[in-house]
Amino acid sequence: MHRIKKVLLDRRARFNALNKMGLLRWVSDEWFIKRAFYVNFDKELDLLNPRTFNEKLQWLKLHDRKDVYTTMVDKYAVKKYVADIIGNKYIIPTIGVYDNFDDIDFDELPKQFVIKCTHDSGGLVIVKDKAKLDKNKAKSKINKCLRVNYYHRGREWPYKNVKPRIIIENYMSDLGSDSVVDYKFFCFNGEPKIVLACSERFSKSGLKETWFDDKWNLLPVTEGGHDIDKSLKKPDKFDEMKRLAKKLSKNIAFVRTDFYEFNGKVYFGEITFFPASGYERFDPEEWNRKLGDMIELEEGD
Repeated sequence: MHRIKKVLLDRRARFNALNKMGLLRWVSDEWFIKRAFYVNFDKELDLLNPRTFNEKLQWLKLHDRKDVYTTMVDKYAVKKYVADIIGNKYIIPTIGVYDNFDDIDFDELPKQFVIKCTHDSGGLVIVKDKAKLDKNKAKSKINKCLRVNYYHRGREWPYKNVKPRIIIENYMSDLGSDSVVDYKFFCFNGEPKIVLACSERFSKSGLKETWFDDKWNLLPVTEGGHDIDKSLKKPDKFDEMKRLAKKLSKNIAFVRTDFYEFNGKVYFGEITFFPASGYERFDPEEWNRKLGDMIELEEGD
């Protein structure tokens, strides 16, 4: 068993290394997705009859492509999109948007703020004290992210044409604390059916991921090897967040909408179409099929 696991890890590492070097950019999306699925799960991807959650996400990468999805994953453009649907009061305020790091006038910024890239999932610098900010280190990280097209990592089509930019937001102090919980609503054709509560992200013990149904009943599932927190209480604004998630996910086969609750208010986090790029590892594995059954794919596509 140990030898088999090592072979799988080596195979995945080689594939990821080739992809990181840009040597797989010439292959078709379908070839890439099939190969990536194989090296992750050691089995062929069935695109003709996908059944599991992970399989159906790969199918959606190839067949569910609407221009608006690009707006929905752009961390700057999505703010207006979301505000137009649920209201501006749920949006974390933006301080500025920039094409280049050198365009930022740090003298005009407040003491605390957050720097993000608009087009990826890793370009983030949390500034709790501007006087202590290592600008060279921050510039290096942000510029590295600006050079990467996130689409190439897993062929998540919505990211392909997002314009790489830098966005600076208000620093919401509670979002940087151990007490904040990120509520991720798994929505299926406009119905929020599953909630993944991510807690203790910044704690020494590490991130906990706890799954609930739409009535806040604890579900017997874990993923990615993360611990769970059975003591999590139903948030005061749970019904409001669920209502907002329903609005934002209307007429979409699957999408995840994220929210925070603090100081008695709800704030929009982000929209994600492919959690873990469709390579979630559920325990027990039967939940891969249970969530897959909730995704209804359009016939004839």
